[in-house]
Amino acid sequence: MRIIVQKFGGTSVAKPENREMAVQKIINAQKSGFKPIVVVSAMGRRGEPYATDTLIEFLQNIYRDTHAREMDFVMSIGEILSAAVIATTLRSKGYDAIAVTGWQAGIITDQNHGNADVLEVKPAFLLRALEQGKIPVVAGFQGISETNDITTLGRGGSDTTAAVLGEAVSAESIEIYTDVDGIMTADPRIVTNASMIRYITYSELFQIADQGAKVIHPKAVEIAMHAGIPVKIKNTMSDSPGTMISALVERKQQRKTLLSEQLITSIAHITGRTQISIDTKQGLEEQNDILLRLADHQISIDIINIFPEKMVFTIEGNATKRAMEALREKADACEVIENCSKVSVVGDRMRGVPGVMSRIIRALTAKQIDVLQTSDSHTTISCLVKGEDTIPAVLALHEEFKLYIQ
Repeated sequence: MRIIVQKFGGTSVAKPENREMAVQKIINAQKSGFKPIVVVSAMGRRGEPYATDTLIEFLQNIYRDTHAREMDFVMSIGEILSAAVIATTLRSKGYDAIAVTGWQAGIITDQNHGNADVLEVKPAFLLRALEQGKIPVVAGFQGISETNDITTLGRGGSDTTAAVLGEAVSAESIEIYTDVDGIMTADPRIVTNASMIRYITYSELFQIADQGAKVIHPKAVEIAMHAGIPVKIKNTMSDSPGTMISALVERKQQRKTLLSEQLITSIAHITGRTQISIDTKQGLEEQNDILLRLADHQISIDIINIFPEKMVFTIEGNATKRAMEALREKADACEVIENCSKVSVVGDRMRGVPGVMSRIIRALTAKQIDVLQTSDSHTTISCLVKGEDTIPAVLALHEEFKLYIQ
């Protein structure tokens, strides 16, 4: 069987006209000789009746301190409803579709309610449905623990569902349908002349997703990369070819890869960061104690720089209060800057090329943007800037590396 996994996000299933376009993509796949497995998110976003955030608020309005097990029970409802609606729509058009929960699809997880990890997938039910000529429509974002409790997979969990199912059934490809044409060179809401990236490597996409782009969850990219399954990001509402993600890519401008303008693939950004600087005159022992205290309070550190008598690091803004409680004995030695953003340039081709950091700093300095902190790897360079400088920084770097030329 030629199996393809097609995942449709919340906006793709929220409105009747969008659902019609999504269903047509499924029908087209079957007419092209594929056996589609469909994965769906909950319908819509916060404020809409069946969105996950709406369901959470509904339960919390009844009882604020809801147990995580019952919260997962309620959060799973949105995707189940979407699966039933899409399956029913397909059946109305003469296609034998069947709505499937995450646990019926064979997704077994640990017991970490709200952010469970997938332990294994037993796809026998799905494969049998395909052999019978059915189109399984799977509720994303959910599974079942080894103790038979309903679990959810955390934000972006429907992407994870698509990836683990694709791996389990040896799918030819995974298609992620959303409301944009593909992966862009920057957030098009900020950069009006952002271009669609036609081809991109797993590693580049993983970095872009990890640095803030929300088109696909980083965990899903990692799973697809490990399985060697190509991923396509496509628009439910258009016939755009989208972005192809694979291990090796063929670029239209491959002959120009030595030109500096082609070094960078995309600009990503994450808002809502907090920078904390701490004087640590007692050296490494004191610094290690600080790191242990933060870890004990479940606070994840992002960018970090350690010096003989000082350490500087960033955390998620919503963890600031917990961090200060963990470090209350060192409050006098702390300097805190809230409402920061991490702006990152990503590109496999800048590996080993000198002068990229210089260009970044020059471009930001020309716009009077202060760089509070930096970090870099072979394929990513990140700069921490003040929140009000986020948009100017993204625009400046997009222009510096001429990413509007694809």
